[in-house]
Amino acid sequence: MHDGAALQGKTIVVTGASSGIGLATAELLAQRGANVVLAARRTDRIAALASVLRDGGARATAITVDVSDADSVQALVDESVRSFGGIDAFVSNAGVARLARLEDGDAADWNAMVDVNLRGLLHGLTAVLPVFRRQGHGHVVAVVSTSGIKISPTMGVYAATKNAARTVMEALRAESTDGVVRTTEISPGFVRTELADGMDEVSREQIQAGMRAFGLDPVAVARAVCFALEQPHDVEIGSLTIRPTIQD
Repeated sequence: MHDGAALQGKTIVVTGASSGIGLATAELLAQRGANVVLAARRTDRIAALASVLRDGGARATAITVDVSDADSVQALVDESVRSFGGIDAFVSNAGVARLARLEDGDAADWNAMVDVNLRGLLHGLTAVLPVFRRQGHGHVVAVVSTSGIKISPTMGVYAATKNAARTVMEALRAESTDGVVRTTEISPGFVRTELADGMDEVSREQIQAGMRAFGLDPVAVARAVCFALEQPHDVEIGSLTIRPTIQD
C-alpha cells in the first residue's frame, strides 16, 4: 500500500532518468502526482518520456545533464527551481559500471566510475542542499548497489565507488539531525537495466545472463524509492536493500 496523496505536487529530480531504474522511478512518481524533472545525458530519450508523461496529465520536464560536471548539475538544480519553485527531493541514480579484474583495469574506466558514481552524487549535494536549507526541508535518495555489500571479482572499483557513496550518505544523515534534510540509500541487486551495456564483452555477457535469469523489473526499485519518499517528514528510511529472492 502507499499514501496516494503523499507525493501529490511534490517536485522530484531524478538523474539517470533515460532508462532502467531512473526511468521507472520517474514514471511511478508521475503516476503518484509528483512534478518530475527527468535528468540524463540522452536528451532525446528524456524529452520523449517527458512528453508521454505530460500527455498523461503529469507535470514533467526534461533537462540534459552530465552529473560528472558540477556546472551541469548546478544548472539542473537552478532550472528545476525556476520551473517549479523548489525541489522536494533529489534522486541521485545516474551510474556507470566498467568491470575488470584489478590487474587488468583501465584508468579511464576507473575514473569514469569515480566521476559518475561518486562525484555525481557530490555535485548533486553541492547544488541541492542549499535549496533544501532555504526551504527548510528536502530529501536525498541515492541509488547505490549490493555490489558494495558483497564484493565480487571484477567489481572492486565499481563497489568502491558505491561504498564511497554509501559513506557520504551516512555522513549526510549524521549531519542532518536538525530535521531539515532526510536521506535514503537504496541498494539494488540484479535489476534488468542497461548498466551492462558499457562493459567489455565477457563482463557484459555474464551480467546480462544474470539479469535475464532472475533480474528484477526496475519498477521494484522504483517502488522502494517511492516508499521512502512517501514517509511523513519525521520518518526517515535510512537504508533499503532490494534484491531478487534467489540472488546469493
